[in-house]
Amino acid sequence: MKIAILADIHANFIALQTVAEHVARWQPDRVIVAGDIVNRGPRSRDCLEFIQHKQQTEDWLVVKGNHEDYVISFDRPETTPQGVLFDIFQVANWSYQQLNGHVKALRAMPFQVSVAGPAGGELRVVHASMLSNRNGIFPNTSEAHLRKKIEPPPAVMGVGHTHIPLVRTIDNTLVVNAGAVGLPFDGDPRASYAQVQWQAGGWSAEIVRLEYDRRRAEQDFFDTGFMADGGPLAQLILDELRTAQSRLYQWTVEYQQATINGNISIADAVDNFLRKTHGLVLK
Repeated sequence: MKIAILADIHANFIALQTVAEHVARWQPDRVIVAGDIVNRGPRSRDCLEFIQHKQQTEDWLVVKGNHEDYVISFDRPETTPQGVLFDIFQVANWSYQQLNGHVKALRAMPFQVSVAGPAGGELRVVHASMLSNRNGIFPNTSEAHLRKKIEPPPAVMGVGHTHIPLVRTIDNTLVVNAGAVGLPFDGDPRASYAQVQWQAGGWSAEIVRLEYDRRRAEQDFFDTGFMADGGPLAQLILDELRTAQSRLYQWTVEYQQATINGNISIADAVDNFLRKTHGLVLK
């Protein structure tokens, strides 16, 4: 039995096409997409429609990620961010506008999917962990916390969310973080996905890394209007693509409250953060 697990596409259509072609050559029995198909990138609609086509023609399975939830929030007035928070989440609003007519499909995505293994064990996939679609599994997650994040323990637990791939065994569970198709955060800019196999009476997993045309992927940030209309934080996401490092989270820790308090504009906060991150003189 062969299962391909993809995660964290983040509207990177060029990377998704490359991974899908590789998956097709591997010929798995199942393909499962572990959330964050959309947002935090320039081509949400293209990526979602591509995955929907695969669901209809090849029976791909999909779970909902936190970025699907961010987009959905703009379809409900009571949850739409207001004031400075709207500007901070402007990228998600831009994705929402791009996905006009598709939000119902995002809402319909389940929290988890399961596939029965040849010996009756469960292969379960969620976006981040069993605790929530924002509580992720990292390489340094302690065993105690890891046990809580996979309860009840399946034979295989497949996740994404952190953008950092891993294959790890705890007790009788193989834990597989597929990394990110469109936006890796481990310093390796190549697209990532996981190949999970049942063979010789047990489960094993391998992380596959693929080169793709990142120049074309970066050009999509400009050609789609993402950089022009996605707000100041779009620059952080472009830097994430270029460096294969997380930027949004650290910016949020360092600057979000200051922008909410009115101590600095979002644009200046982004500029200061990127200058400091890349060792430039702050203005």
